[in-house]
Amino acid sequence: MANPYLPGWEYIPDGEPRVFGNRIYVYGSHDNAASDKFCDFKLKVWSASLDDLSNFVCHGDIFHTKADKDHESDTDWTNNNDLYAPDVVEKDGKYYLYAYIMGAKGCVAVSDKPEGPFKLISKYKYNIPEGYGEDFCGNGWFIDPGVLVDCDGQVYIYCGYQSSFAAKLNPDNMYEIIDGSYLGDIIPKEAPFSFFEACSPRKVGDTYYMIYSPVPGSRLVYATSKSPMGPYEFGGIIIDNAVNYPGGNNHGSICQINGQWYIFYHRMTNGTIMSRRGCVEKIEILPDGTIPQVEMTSLGFAESLSPYQITPADIACVLTGGALITEKNVFTRIITNITDGCVIGYKYFDFGQDFSSKTMDISFNVTGCGTKSKMDIYADDWQNGEHLGFCEIDTNDGVYSANIKSITGRHAVYFVVSSCAGGWFKDMFKGRKLFDLASFVFTK
Repeated sequence: MANPYLPGWEYIPDGEPRVFGNRIYVYGSHDNAASDKFCDFKLKVWSASLDDLSNFVCHGDIFHTKADKDHESDTDWTNNNDLYAPDVVEKDGKYYLYAYIMGAKGCVAVSDKPEGPFKLISKYKYNIPEGYGEDFCGNGWFIDPGVLVDCDGQVYIYCGYQSSFAAKLNPDNMYEIIDGSYLGDIIPKEAPFSFFEACSPRKVGDTYYMIYSPVPGSRLVYATSKSPMGPYEFGGIIIDNAVNYPGGNNHGSICQINGQWYIFYHRMTNGTIMSRRGCVEKIEILPDGTIPQVEMTSLGFAESLSPYQITPADIACVLTGGALITEKNVFTRIITNITDGCVIGYKYFDFGQDFSSKTMDISFNVTGCGTKSKMDIYADDWQNGEHLGFCEIDTNDGVYSANIKSITGRHAVYFVVSSCAGGWFKDMFKGRKLFDLASFVFTK
């Protein structure tokens, strides 16, 4: 299953991955295509068998802050307040949902099943410590809650926007902050930590990891401690969604599945910082506890992509020069705003070991924009990689093909776009959209 790992029409950012039983569950916010805002008033959950990560199943809506045609509101104190970045943990056979409600008090809900639906227990309960005002814990919003159930049964909640905090939860009810347990700035605002938002705690062996988004917010970084309440040491960057791609905020966490560690994160569509889709990359946690930074790829859970199957354009992991992914309808997502100098890239294809073929064909499904252009095709690097050939794109809609050099093995593939306009017209076509790309395939 390529990135994004959910169906292309689904927009689940801020993913919190949790393994319960023999399935991986992903809880997150819910965005919409072509939206002008983050999130909406419902939460959804998707899951997959640990033995088949290519087949995620949608369990539908699990919590609401507003009634819709199928559900009543789960909260009676909200009025068109959107739900952001939840977390779910298991304790004593029950599953607890921690909800961040924009502009209103947050809450905790419970279910007998990890897929919900979840029923409200209570708003967060707390006494404001001496020296703090009504804005304690983000006015009771508990922004971006991340929850840890430790092996001794103690429960911790971590939250924050522009400054972080941690506290112990009463494990008997899971929503009450234990008096005297509050700790501010558990992750410092100062460099190198530079805390911004998106707390997500995990315990690996005897080490506590805090995954979060620093300034700038396109990255996910980590800090570690031998105690759930710190002090934490800065670790480094895990992933940055703004490397050769239209970046925005980031939020996610790490999860081990069948012995392999992954980082769940999101990246943007439609030329905005909204309409975010969930992605995943393999990572390593080294024996010394460090996590090397990984690149964004088109792989998702896959080891490699097949160049001989039709590749949807919207799984690109490199987009430069203003090119962007947009959804035309539930069936169709394309790369648009393709202009002279844009680069479109995919990592990684496995071309196999066919040494008999010196050439192969590549075909592109495009929507023309009344101009002539071409795409140069490179392996491994768009500046210094192997040039495989080029494909000319004419003015109209259709399929355009070219015969190019054949390669074997595993490679990234890049398309470098240029306008064919010259002479007096060259400057007139600068910045003009050349075509839209829907899909492509290699054939032999």
